[in-house]
Amino acid sequence: MSGGESAHQPPEVLTEKQAERILAGMNEVIRAGEEMRRLRAEMIKLLAGFGWTQERIAHVTDMSQPAVSKQMAKHRTDAATDAAEQPVGLSLGQPDAPWLEGRLWGLAEEISETVPGTACCTGFVDALARGRKRLTPQNVDELRRLVEEDLRLHRSELPAAHRAAYDAISRGLDLPSQVATTASASVRRSIARQIQRDVLSAGA
Repeated sequence: MSGGESAHQPPEVLTEKQAERILAGMNEVIRAGEEMRRLRAEMIKLLAGFGWTQERIAHVTDMSQPAVSKQMAKHRTDAATDAAEQPVGLSLGQPDAPWLEGRLWGLAEEISETVPGTACCTGFVDALARGRKRLTPQNVDELRRLVEEDLRLHRSELPAAHRAAYDAISRGLDLPSQVATTASASVRRSIARQIQRDVLSAGA
């Protein structure tokens, strides 16, 4: 080995910045996994509150019945200390920010699937689905801009219901209200996202 080569040998330890870059992707995956597990646990609590059986919950969550039973037992213990627990409403027109954000997410997904390959919001909704992005206030603003652009560019391809949904969501996000429920923001976003998609699909 020449002297020039030895003079440029890499350091024997990683720098902090190198380690951060290596671990950044791993941390995103781990974080997304933890968030999905928490969300699934909260959904089990919600479904149990709707009166679903353990067998039915196990089927839709792809979990074993003993695992579901353990989760439900924990939720019963938690509920005993929270007598004021409020059920989640399923009306589409709820005015709180998490619900409206979920509706926006669902609308963006419908737009992405209606105009595949050309929708401005496709990359964003893919990142949301994979846990690489979260619906922070800044990201919600970005998604609103992307949806507005898609509604403008693909006006002839998108049903009028998409524009009507966006107008209602946008008005709500400009002045969100509070809703009396103990369900987490993640659960409310997830439910609103699915209901919005179902409504748009049914009207297509």
